[in-house]
Amino acid sequence: MSMHIFLKKDQKLICPVKCSDPPVELPQELIIKCMFKQKKMSGLSKLPQFPLTRAPSNPRDEYEWEKFLSFLHEHDRVAYGEFEQIKFYILPPAKASKFSPISFEYQIDHTRTVDTRPRDCESAGSHLAEECVGQVNAMGRCLANGADVCSSDLKIPPVEDRANRFTAETCGGYQSHVKQDRILEKNLIRVDPSYLKTLGQAHSGWVFGGIAELVDNSRDAKATKIDISVDMIKLEKSGKDVPMLSVIDDGQGMDHDEVVKMVSFGHKQLDKDDKDHIGRFGVGFKTGAMRLGRDVLVLTQTANSRSIAFLSQSLNEGKDNIEIPIVSYRRQGQRMEVDTDVQSEALSKSNLKAIKEYSPFDKYLIGEKTALFSGGSGTQIYIWNLDRWGSEYCLQWQNGLKGGSSFHQGDILIRSRRSRSRPGQINQKVPLDYSLRAYLEVIFLVPRMKMSVQGTLVKSRPLANFLTKTVIETGIILGRPVELTLGFSQLEWEQASCGIFLYWHGRLIEAYKRVGGMIHSADVGRGVIGVVDVSNLMDEQDGRVWVHNNKQGFQDCQSYASLEEWLGRRADQYWDKNFDSLELDKGNCVYKPDCEWVQCDKCRKWRILPPDFDSMSLPTQWFCYMEPFKGKCADVEQKQKPGIVVVSTKRSTDDCVLKDSDSTMIEADTDASGSDEKLAKAEDFKSTNLKRLKRGLPRYEDARSPSSTKPRKG
Repeated sequence: MSMHIFLKKDQKLICPVKCSDPPVELPQELIIKCMFKQKKMSGLSKLPQFPLTRAPSNPRDEYEWEKFLSFLHEHDRVAYGEFEQIKFYILPPAKASKFSPISFEYQIDHTRTVDTRPRDCESAGSHLAEECVGQVNAMGRCLANGADVCSSDLKIPPVEDRANRFTAETCGGYQSHVKQDRILEKNLIRVDPSYLKTLGQAHSGWVFGGIAELVDNSRDAKATKIDISVDMIKLEKSGKDVPMLSVIDDGQGMDHDEVVKMVSFGHKQLDKDDKDHIGRFGVGFKTGAMRLGRDVLVLTQTANSRSIAFLSQSLNEGKDNIEIPIVSYRRQGQRMEVDTDVQSEALSKSNLKAIKEYSPFDKYLIGEKTALFSGGSGTQIYIWNLDRWGSEYCLQWQNGLKGGSSFHQGDILIRSRRSRSRPGQINQKVPLDYSLRAYLEVIFLVPRMKMSVQGTLVKSRPLANFLTKTVIETGIILGRPVELTLGFSQLEWEQASCGIFLYWHGRLIEAYKRVGGMIHSADVGRGVIGVVDVSNLMDEQDGRVWVHNNKQGFQDCQSYASLEEWLGRRADQYWDKNFDSLELDKGNCVYKPDCEWVQCDKCRKWRILPPDFDSMSLPTQWFCYMEPFKGKCADVEQKQKPGIVVVSTKRSTDDCVLKDSDSTMIEADTDASGSDEKLAKAEDFKSTNLKRLKRGLPRYEDARSPSSTKPRKG
């Protein structure tokens, strides 16, 4: 039986080779580590051997093969490498012909050891060792670049003989076995496939953290829209229909090098900090995908390239090292052809075969999915063998109804429907914790992408703009400015929720973080929501960030501790000043925010609506030139200024009768420090009654005389 093997040097392919009925089991890749003078190697003729012949798949392979043989022949070199318990040697051919086979000799036992002791000719600081290493590096460049280096001009200096001498003079005496030199090898680690399961543990506490990683990548790729859905697909091997999660965007896509970087386990941080860039650690895609399912296929396209990558636990089951098949194409006119600059035809065919064998994707389905790019760029991620919740799947999904109401929108839910644990929280209904649609509504501080879940559009909310009685608090923490927006939400009041939403580089990291009095009493702060971006505080100038690599929390550090203390003081002041002693009228009415906003479907900028404008009259698709803005997309995006508080009265909705049609706008006086002196008076703001929440004795001199109106001293 004949088998094909890839012969490599310095991780670069020389040429595919083949052998018939090898006496030992050979790996898919034979990697040459270094070269030795043949006359310095004794005992090689006694080792078992068999021939290897070339099997080029393109002219490039033929060229590299001929140069490799020429180098071995002209310089009388022996190529050395290892795999498992076997050491192998490739002897130089008798003549440098590209049709000449090479002799492959191997050694299974360890009678041939490696002398790692520094000899006097290779001691620290010796120029001989440096020259010897230089020859190996030159060989690596030779194989990579061709005849420019690997020519007859390459001379071995005389000192090389002494540096690689295997005699009693240099090795300290003759041993019972032959010792060979190992020239400056690096220790590279092996990644066991079980590590893929370990990666998914980064989001073990909350599966939506895995989806958020994929959404972050789309945002970093400047995507304008992203679609997330779960559909059923048939697996050919089992014949069963299984759910498959897809995340599709229209971003910039990735070329071959970027795909390799994405599937690699970590990469260097960006040299230049980008305030809009979320990715920092190089593990988000792996941790997110492996949390969601066992197998993931990535299909990505740029203007001039297309790549397919397959990260799979099924493919790597039982193997000693993780294999990630990648097939890359480059544009040739109107066609996409295999990019032979990054991989050979044989390697691409082998990788594509593995993808087809272990995934539901054949050439027809791949062609169908690539048609979704419509000639543009983007990335498609498909995940199957999804994580399970007992006998069912961890995720539930429901499709939306076309043209239906807001109660018939598609959604992806966490089956457990549990709320995440937060200090002081007693409510068990926090939709953001188990509804992907609710989470995506507020995942970004300033939403730009159009996001769809199960085929229906998510109505994004810049949270700070959807609060009433808003106050903007500014402060300095550890010498860095911080800006906090505090306000009241009737929806959060009804759900008994409150807390601060912490954003980092515009991405939600912590939601409903309870601070100050909220921690100690479930009723304190009810309905109060804060929004703050802490990028400036949590990023160090040396490139270090105080954010967990799963982007679901912050590290315990001085910056975070100081932030918690400052947020607690501001939230308590806001509660005491506005709600603790404020009596409001009862009524089953919903209060609109201070200002209502609308987002342009073209420029994705947010525009403020006039107080008297009925937002229910807005069309499904709204653009800047339309009522009531009547502007241009080039106009600057509007923002609320600190110190301005807008109080809106009750307005009718489908379930509420309007009681008071007047609305009042109050501009709060602001002192030099930026704090508000006065908010709206109680009689100007009518809402649901709020019960006084302070506990203890009444504020009277004599607690036994409730009728007394004498103020309490002190």
